Amino acid sequence: MTTPALPHTQPRAAFGRLAGAARSCFACAEMDYVHVLGAANGPLTARVMFIGEAPGRLGAARTGVPFTSDQSGLRFQRLLAEADLHRDEVFVTNALLCNPLRDGRNRPPRRRELAACARWLDAQLRLMGAPVVVTLGTAALKALRIIERHPYALSRDAGKVLPWGGRTLVPLYHPSPRTAGRRPFERQVEDFRALGALLRD
Repeated sequence: MTTPALPHTQPRAAFGRLAGAARSCFACAEMDYVHVLGAANGPLTARVMFIGEAPGRLGAARTGVPFTSDQSGLRFQRLLAEADLHRDEVFVTNALLCNPLRDGRNRPPRRRELAACARWLDAQLRLMGAPVVVTLGTAALKALRIIERHPYALSRDAGKVLPWGGRTLVPLYHPSPRTAGRRPFERQVEDFRALGALLRD
């Protein structure tokens, strides 16, 4: 399957076609095929695009809205507030549009899954044109590397303002409680406050 052409005119219609095409993708095994992509992701005119890892089993895989319902979603909402951002003014998607599972539980995306889903992420990026892209976690940063090479690593570059693909890239840690050992939530709050200041400049 090839990624459908996305004309600059009528972006909402083009996005609808993209979401419809993504729903026909069943390329990955061991996956809950939830295909979370649609109007609930946010406005196409958003200045910032957040890219997470994948829909969570208790979050977006159930609600159809990225970063809702589960603990990661609740923490993401709080972090958005710290950045003085409202959900209806940001676009939120994931490196994988479906929920990767192992024994019925969430697991990290595999490299081949990120590669298979990169065309959908690339199409979203081209259609939106958001000047600021924020990756949430290592998987999202790896997904961008598939689309256009970059040298960045989350452990070294978290919170930095970096160039990527003609845009501004800000790699941040995933809001999951599991990341607290690598980036305490208080540091993540500081990261989002700095992001808010960047967007207000």
